[in-house]
Amino acid sequence: MSTTAELLKGAAELFPDEVVTSAHVRHFELPLGAGRFALITLDNGHDHTKPTTFGPQSLANLDAAIDQVEKEAADGEIVGVGITGKPFIFAVGADLKGVEVIKRREDALAIGKGGHDVFKRLARLAVPTFAYYNGAAMGGGVEVGLHCTYRTVSKAVPAFSLPEVFLGLVPGWGGCTLLPNLIGADKAVKVIIENALNQNKQLKGEQVHELGIADALFEGADFLEQSLVWTAAVLKGEIVVDRPVIDRGEAWDQAVERGRAFADSKVHGAAPAAYRALDIVAAAKNGDLQQGYDAEDQALADLIMSGELRSGIYAFNLVQKRGKRPAGAPDKNLARPVTKVGVVGAGLMASQLALLFVRRLQVPVVLTDIDQERIDKGVRYVHDEIDKLLLKGRVNQDQANRLKALVTGVLDKAEGFADADFVIEAVFEEMGVKQQVFAEVEAVAPEHAILATNTSSLSVSEMASKLKHPERVVGFHFFNPVAVLPLLEIVRGERTDDASLATAFAVAKKLKKTAVLVKDAPAFVVNRILTRFMGEIQNVIDEGTPVEVAERAVEPLGLPMSPLVLLELVGPAIGLHVSETLHRAFPDRFKVSPNLKAVVEAGKRGFYVYDSGKPELDPEVAALLKQGDTVLTEEQVRARVLDAVAEEIGLMLAEGVVAEPQDIDLCLITGAGWPFHLGGITPYLDREGVSERVNGKRFLPQGVASVPA
Repeated sequence: MSTTAELLKGAAELFPDEVVTSAHVRHFELPLGAGRFALITLDNGHDHTKPTTFGPQSLANLDAAIDQVEKEAADGEIVGVGITGKPFIFAVGADLKGVEVIKRREDALAIGKGGHDVFKRLARLAVPTFAYYNGAAMGGGVEVGLHCTYRTVSKAVPAFSLPEVFLGLVPGWGGCTLLPNLIGADKAVKVIIENALNQNKQLKGEQVHELGIADALFEGADFLEQSLVWTAAVLKGEIVVDRPVIDRGEAWDQAVERGRAFADSKVHGAAPAAYRALDIVAAAKNGDLQQGYDAEDQALADLIMSGELRSGIYAFNLVQKRGKRPAGAPDKNLARPVTKVGVVGAGLMASQLALLFVRRLQVPVVLTDIDQERIDKGVRYVHDEIDKLLLKGRVNQDQANRLKALVTGVLDKAEGFADADFVIEAVFEEMGVKQQVFAEVEAVAPEHAILATNTSSLSVSEMASKLKHPERVVGFHFFNPVAVLPLLEIVRGERTDDASLATAFAVAKKLKKTAVLVKDAPAFVVNRILTRFMGEIQNVIDEGTPVEVAERAVEPLGLPMSPLVLLELVGPAIGLHVSETLHRAFPDRFKVSPNLKAVVEAGKRGFYVYDSGKPELDPEVAALLKQGDTVLTEEQVRARVLDAVAEEIGLMLAEGVVAEPQDIDLCLITGAGWPFHLGGITPYLDREGVSERVNGKRFLPQGVASVPA
């Protein structure tokens, strides 16, 4: 028994629940009389909704298929070997469920070595090898093709990527070593680092060809037939594949440095994966492949045993699984159809909502406001945004015309909402204003219509309290920008009924939003945690810590932006309003910062000016600040902020604001862009010992978002 087979057998025993991929070998004569050919098809026996992955048994099956074609190639029975996938899926890489069960570094090392040992055999066959990327290809799916002599890609491929760095790994089955040697360091850094850290950006088939990863591009309808004709022409010498000479000089080093700067801007040194990947790319400059593979093995083993990777996989599973099956949502069969939507308000938020509803639901959407000028402006915004989609090719002319025709505005709510099934308000954040709006809507909308509020912090129950039918009021809190952030906090008021709630969840699904069920508690989830987090930063500034020290203190979290830049995005006035709401509810924990109040009263849009391109404290804001004389270090600030956040999350879970810590993390990842490598926040608080220090216990059991005990 070979060492590879032993490695894979040992790994398979650790992972009995693997969805196993088979590697079928079939033979046929190539066109043009080019000779007999062996084609390996990767298939796990499921349809495209369960993509093909590589666990240990799957790798063993590919190893066995290579045993067969290796002998045939050596005996002169075949002229080439191809590898392709089942319909719509090539292969999407290592089976992450197998990674989660690993407890020992040597088992982690076996995963890297096992993949390398199998894939390398494709490069060593006595005949040329061909990868036919017929469908989605990610991670190890991309890498198995990189070991082949030639590659073709289908124009229909919707998603092609090396997502490992996004999750907290490195492309460890040849990706870091082979890709820069194939297309140059500059393009490889874009795929391995930049795309991965840009929310796992995917390439389409045509981009794969443009980058030089694939040698030929064919239409999806007859992709395999065209690929085989091309293969025959290559084998007969009628087509010669010319690849550009790779620049192994200064350009290589510059690409790696650019990658490091990009990683710094995204994770601020707080997650190791990107830097490990760049080290391997840097070393691959000398073209020594085996040295690169060995470095990949070591990096994989280290990262698989790290908390960041476990948090990354946990976060990935939250978004992919829990996000699609919300905890506590009522039976979806109770949901009522929505054939027309009303939007109260025509400002920027309301207009963004109107655009989203018309694009996703494709039903009439009608806006109202207090005067015709505002209404016209709101409708014009939606129409202009649809024109932009047309220019980008996201919709065609017919679709654009139809969407525009569906969006209208009227002054009279009775005219606009008499036949609406779902009415959402996005007016000023003031309880009296919202209650009045709902009273007006209830008087004219049908009895079955859902009344939804986009409030960010006010009580949904209180808003509904004066209505005849409070049971149909539901919180529907979007995050800004609406088109970008996936989270939708769905708030159940004290009297909201199951049918209204089910309808809200059904609408959220059609809007392609990640819906989380939230109790009607002050500021719900994201704004409550962010306000506590920002409030503690504000407190230490008010007490005397310099602004730049307070900001730098939380850099190790690797957040998408610093607290005061976030405040600028939210708007200081909204930040102040939410802190006042929470101060009324929990005065002992939420203070209202006099400095923030002064900034808002002075009409400032933030703390910074950007004259030099970088954020610098606005001298006018600096003049407004009144600080005490307590100066903390970065470590002291960070401890205070994290303690405050851990305390708040503990209290929210005790109050039942959400079902579990997982929902807190899902909210922060999808609503505030908190990093995958933190797993949101609770795994990080557990890992740093903050949870036990503050609450006396971990948020998550050992082995959930961490290495099993």
